[in-house]
Amino acid sequence: MSYKTILFDVADHVATITINRPEAMNSFNRLMMDEFAQVWHEISWNDDVHVAILRAAPGRAFCTGADVKGGEDGPVVDLDNIWHCEDPGDKLGPKSQHCWKPVIAAVHGMAAGGAFYWLNEADIIIASEEATFFDPHVTYGMTSALEPIGMTYKMPLADVLRMVLLGNDERMSAEYAKSIGLVSEVLPLEDLWSRAHELAVQIAAKPPAAIQGSIKAIWTSLDMPRSVALANALKFPQIGNPVGVPQVDRAALMADKAKKFSLR
Repeated sequence: MSYKTILFDVADHVATITINRPEAMNSFNRLMMDEFAQVWHEISWNDDVHVAILRAAPGRAFCTGADVKGGEDGPVVDLDNIWHCEDPGDKLGPKSQHCWKPVIAAVHGMAAGGAFYWLNEADIIIASEEATFFDPHVTYGMTSALEPIGMTYKMPLADVLRMVLLGNDERMSAEYAKSIGLVSEVLPLEDLWSRAHELAVQIAAKPPAAIQGSIKAIWTSLDMPRSVALANALKFPQIGNPVGVPQVDRAALMADKAKKFSLR
């Protein structure tokens, strides 16, 4: 597939998606929404892809949300008929598109408003030192609802509410985002993409059935009460790790006693 608003590449079992509208602060339009729906489908069905990296073209922003100027493909949300309104996140987010392959988000610059459609569904988020996070909706007189509800699964409620209510008057630093668990690692901008690739390669080297089963089991549990989630979870190790087909030489791994790991 060829894309106009994103760059897409697959190598070493890693799919790299680059949001590519730097002239518009990497904001998304309707075309980008359609292209993300397609790219998540492509990643889902390509067995050569074990993990995905989501990043953005260099510039001041990772993404500033929806392109309010619209464009030749029309506004992001059709307000003329409320029954035809759709949540942009339904197309942008990997989990919303039933893509159960791990996603690493590498965030630089501003991540605002609709950028959280991606961050809320990423499995690992790393950020550059100058990255900031904020939600400008209420500043411009718009109700903030969809993105912050998704944020409550990644951030403490008090921090979500503060971000929503202060709008453009305050931005969350990368270090603070790390302190509350939204971001797992902060590093210099020049190291951001290489570190994302390093993490992706380490994940991609693991058995893909086990990785995808783990992702789907954990994410689908969020919509269930705890006891139901635990009962439902049993089928995932049964399906994802069938006896005799572990996709890895367990005996060799267990026999290798050398401790090879990094300490975070």
